[in-house]
Amino acid sequence: MRQTIQDSRTAWGRLGVTVLAGTIGNVGMWSVIVALPMMAADFGLERAESSALFAATMIGFAIGNVVTGRMLDRQGLVPTLVLAGLLTGLGHIVTGFAPNAWVAGVAQVAVGLGTAGCFSPLMADISHWFRRRRGIAVSIAASANYLAGIVWPLLLTLWVPQMGWGRAYALTGLLILLLLPGLIWLLRRPLPAEARSTEAGSEGHRALPIPQRRFLVMLSLAGVACCVAMSMPQVHIVALCMDLGFGPAVGAEMLSLMLAGGVVSRLIGGAISDRIGGLGTLLLFGSLQMMALFLYLPFDGLISLYIVSLIFGLSQGGIVPAYAVIVREYMPAAVAGANVGIVMMATILGMALGGWLSGAIHDLTGSYAAAFLNGIVWNAANVGIVLWLLSRGGRLHFTPRSGKAAASA
Repeated sequence: MRQTIQDSRTAWGRLGVTVLAGTIGNVGMWSVIVALPMMAADFGLERAESSALFAATMIGFAIGNVVTGRMLDRQGLVPTLVLAGLLTGLGHIVTGFAPNAWVAGVAQVAVGLGTAGCFSPLMADISHWFRRRRGIAVSIAASANYLAGIVWPLLLTLWVPQMGWGRAYALTGLLILLLLPGLIWLLRRPLPAEARSTEAGSEGHRALPIPQRRFLVMLSLAGVACCVAMSMPQVHIVALCMDLGFGPAVGAEMLSLMLAGGVVSRLIGGAISDRIGGLGTLLLFGSLQMMALFLYLPFDGLISLYIVSLIFGLSQGGIVPAYAVIVREYMPAAVAGANVGIVMMATILGMALGGWLSGAIHDLTGSYAAAFLNGIVWNAANVGIVLWLLSRGGRLHFTPRSGKAAASA
């Protein structure tokens, strides 16, 4: 019997390299958050104006998920990662030496575009290397995004006092250009034969509850809603800590703690999705995130914020990988890159909208309390959409996936 590559040691080894590449390449989502208060001070920006720099990054990230997803389907992973590394590395260098906010904004769009190439394409690629353990594999790959959020903010908080945010930003870009090529070379192997043989057709997909295009639209709307909510603590935790007098270093530590909880949550979510499917996992973690957001309203002490930030991370990390799992459960493999990219674009647009909206609400009200309430409302919309999809004729199957059933998913 011919030995399959999917779910083999080779596949797990590739997953390890994928995580390393993602940890390096996803720096663009988090470096801007750490530098945002210092950018605002240097460029003379209000809170909402400085949030626009984050929004510019997320807009580039959103568009990049679709562009690089299609590039993955047509040209493969290696060219996609090469382009991603160049854009991310050079974008950081230009931002670090930018003379004004406009130049920094354009460079941050490039950073977002490049970061996207190390996000959804890596998740889509690794989904072809697993069948029985696809949920946990995709979640582990997605965890690289949060590992980047743990490692890079801590490094930047060490570098910034020594050399200023601009040079620290440029150093980050240089490291990306130096570190990614070796990992890209290790990922040069083509897709397994068994994955290529099924790309033109179905892989035992679950029955769609509504027409495919409408399903993709509703899934994308759910992605926008959940990530508007998710962005409030992730984007503004450093600024919140500065408002409360704790300083940016404490905020960066809370962000890292939040994302460490997110890594654990993503791993748990992946295991759960292998048992109950992506939609059930999305409902579970979306509901937990909404409950965690409420905890930010009564607590503003130093220790309590550390605890709440950890709880928030543990509650929301399983959300984003669930979207990729859902796409692979219900849609053809041949367009996995493009469809995962579309849904990831929606989640990032939600992050961009939520990051800007929270800053604008802060400027209007003088605090973040109303911004947290705004996030809770958006989160409720996400839960409502998922419940609606689950209610469509009872045609979604949530049974343990093991043995032959798991292999067909």
